[in-house]
Amino acid sequence: MASRAKHYDTIVVGGGSAGSCLANRLTADGSRSVLVLEAGRRDWALDPFIHMPAALTFPIGSPRYDWMYTTEPEPQMNNRRITQGRGKILGGSSSINGMIFQRGNPMDYERWAADPGMQTWSYANCLPYFKRMETCLAGADEWRGGAGPLVVERGPVRNPLFGAFFEAVQQAGYQLTSDVNGYRQEGFAAFDRNLRHGRRLSAARAYLYPVKHRRNLAVRTSTRVARIVIEGGRARGVEVIGRGGRERINADEVILCAGAFNSPQILQLSGVGDSAHLQSVGVEPVHHLPGVGQNLQDHLEVYVQHACKQPVSLNPNLKLWRRPFIGAQWLFLRSGPGASNHFEGGGFARSNEDVDYPNLMFHFLPIAVRYDGTAPAGGHGYQVHIGPMYSDARGSVLITTADPTQAPAIRMNYLSTAQDRREWVEAIAVARDILSQSAFEPFSSGEISPGPQVSTDEEVLDWVRRDGETAYHPSCTNRMGTDEMSVVDPQTMKVRGLDGIRVVDASAMPYVTNANIYAPVMMMAEKAADLILGNTPLPADPAPFYRHRAQS
Repeated sequence: MASRAKHYDTIVVGGGSAGSCLANRLTADGSRSVLVLEAGRRDWALDPFIHMPAALTFPIGSPRYDWMYTTEPEPQMNNRRITQGRGKILGGSSSINGMIFQRGNPMDYERWAADPGMQTWSYANCLPYFKRMETCLAGADEWRGGAGPLVVERGPVRNPLFGAFFEAVQQAGYQLTSDVNGYRQEGFAAFDRNLRHGRRLSAARAYLYPVKHRRNLAVRTSTRVARIVIEGGRARGVEVIGRGGRERINADEVILCAGAFNSPQILQLSGVGDSAHLQSVGVEPVHHLPGVGQNLQDHLEVYVQHACKQPVSLNPNLKLWRRPFIGAQWLFLRSGPGASNHFEGGGFARSNEDVDYPNLMFHFLPIAVRYDGTAPAGGHGYQVHIGPMYSDARGSVLITTADPTQAPAIRMNYLSTAQDRREWVEAIAVARDILSQSAFEPFSSGEISPGPQVSTDEEVLDWVRRDGETAYHPSCTNRMGTDEMSVVDPQTMKVRGLDGIRVVDASAMPYVTNANIYAPVMMMAEKAADLILGNTPLPADPAPFYRHRAQS
């Protein structure tokens, strides 16, 4: 990639999902020099732990790939510190995630647009950018794109356990849908995935590598941004820590794309945040903005697991002696068990009649295993990942020191509200109802997690406190809006009250969507690119979408 200069028009902080997209779009006409700074390392093309889809269990929890953040002790989770994996590599978390591509429900964006000043973030305004960024191999239509950088393929769902699952959801009273990212999200279907030719397609591989030859684009890895240099109410560049020590790099504009933990951390280290808090940790306040690091949202999940009495699950693929053969088949043929993320199907449902659109997401997996690859017991099994999708619990990300190498204090406050606890009880009841249907009779030999001994509401909540873990969707810590607790102006993506600083990543979401957040982050980056470049936004697309309740 291009050699670095002493001054850039734009510095993009973070070479992850949003940063890769912006680097591509902002350098397209050649008139703007852009430097991408990534604190992690390069995503080497021959690294199977990144690029082999089935190897996704290896990077999570490995310090080579993962920043391995943890929360502060969570009061409602037995004071456990919950691990919070984030990608420590070019491509960010898109290089280590589960590759599940979910836009969220159209009504998520209607919710965004209902806030003051947020009207241009409605579903009709966002849909054109979802379509622009993708090539949907299942076919472009009124809702799906056909010519974008992100290739999206549909899970094959050939394992007989998927057939049982889709039959069981119908027996339980739920519907199938043709496309959870199309007209109707509510229902169950094969899932879209960011895979291409049996290989992970990260944001870096989709957006950054195809344009690495551009003379106006430079990328530096293993370079941590210590702070944004702010003088006279305007960003003048950044101070970084790299292999050569500390260094200042000047720029006309700085765009934070470092994610829900690091973007608020960098702002606070730069003196932007709640002034009293900054002073208490030894940072001189530059701009009082109390919303920085507040409003943290995430999805908590558990696995409801069953033992399987037929030898049809993926369990044999976990055996050590099989791994060389799986790896060779993937390496030379891009096929076999290694060429799938195995999260091939699932769906969305409502747990009660009070909610207007699905508050539960199900990922079905034809094996009983934890996300990090550890299994609770030997033998064949299957599971659903389940949890409430728009909890009203709110947390925070706050620095505890002026040292940029120290992780911030992360507080999720899982299970801290009555709504959250109520919907957790409902979620487990719905999952158990589906898995108990007659479609699973040929396969199930009983629930192994949480197990029949967990039956009352309080026992369910106690189990969630013991076993719940993040679904890796932290967001909303620099939320867009116009009130005093908002951080980002929704019309420009600029940090409110300052010049030359923008935020474009999951931290700018006002509310977490009801699904995986990779696709929404990429949409935000596509839309933000037009705002930054001063382009006329894509015309709103009034495509219809399913509503459970008729509009009044």
